[in-house]
Amino acid sequence: MADLLRWGILGTGNIAKQFAAGMATSRRGRVVAVGSRSGETASAFARQFSLNAAHAKYEALLNDPQVDAIYLSLPNSMHHEWTLKALAAGKHVLCEKPMASNAAQAAEMFQAAKSAGKLLVEAFMYRSHPQTQAVLKAIRSGRIGEIRAIKTSFCYRTTKLVDNIRFRADLAGGSMMDVGCYCLDFARLVTGEEPRSVLATGRLHSSGVDECAAGTLHFPSGVLATFVCGMTLQADNSAYVCGAEGYVHIPIPWKPPRPSVYHIAYSTPPRQDVASGMPVRPPKEDFTVESPAELYALEADDFAAALKGEIPPAISAEQSIGNMRVLDEIRKQIGLKF
Repeated sequence: MADLLRWGILGTGNIAKQFAAGMATSRRGRVVAVGSRSGETASAFARQFSLNAAHAKYEALLNDPQVDAIYLSLPNSMHHEWTLKALAAGKHVLCEKPMASNAAQAAEMFQAAKSAGKLLVEAFMYRSHPQTQAVLKAIRSGRIGEIRAIKTSFCYRTTKLVDNIRFRADLAGGSMMDVGCYCLDFARLVTGEEPRSVLATGRLHSSGVDECAAGTLHFPSGVLATFVCGMTLQADNSAYVCGAEGYVHIPIPWKPPRPSVYHIAYSTPPRQDVASGMPVRPPKEDFTVESPAELYALEADDFAAALKGEIPPAISAEQSIGNMRVLDEIRKQIGLKF
């Protein structure tokens, strides 16, 4: 147990509960404490997940000597302030996506981490899943030929709008910040590039945030990436990477189950191409990917490995800041100001 990374969770919302539950399968860490602004809420959370300590103030969690790293699950607008405070308290930080309210804040956070000699990583948990790694390997090995296009969606319809932090502009809410950021990050991960142009549109909710948005990223290599995201609509929430020789379809890219499945598929060639001798491939190949742990445990274990210098962080500081820059541009285009 002495070698395990000791986690403290800042916040007690839904994502904090998912992280705590997933950590039951972690090989390299355990959750020991939680911090909330309510002692009652913190105690209930600690009882639910059998934690050693429940702190009624955020600062008390940061000052807990039994905590090595903070999982920061507070609303988006609070990421900047509390990451800086956690780093100043000598803690490593795994900060929920999006990293901050804007790129300038994100850059300041990573500079603070560097100055403090602490690890700061943005929590895009899907990056740590073996499915993501398998898909990237297949693409980079040439299985689908040269990449031409990427298509993603991440949508849900919620009817619970009262006290929903995602519908509050003062908390840096909105669909792009909540789920659209995954689509942007995936396209940038697959291409390994920053888009040279971004074109986006969105539908603003009466609360002032974007309830849905769509857009296109044009990368220097020529790849076009399209996305749609939203909090008031439904979609298949899948990802496609389309190449000259075939395409990858990931039915569940953002929160892969155990086990997960992705497909490499081949469209039927145009009739004139078949007549000229082009071979017709089987329409689809299925690939099953096993996972040694739950998604959030994989993320935490990658963090622990990066802390020891065994692997790079699942997402680098430059990649996180780059994603925030794209988010900043999209919010500017759709008229959303924080």
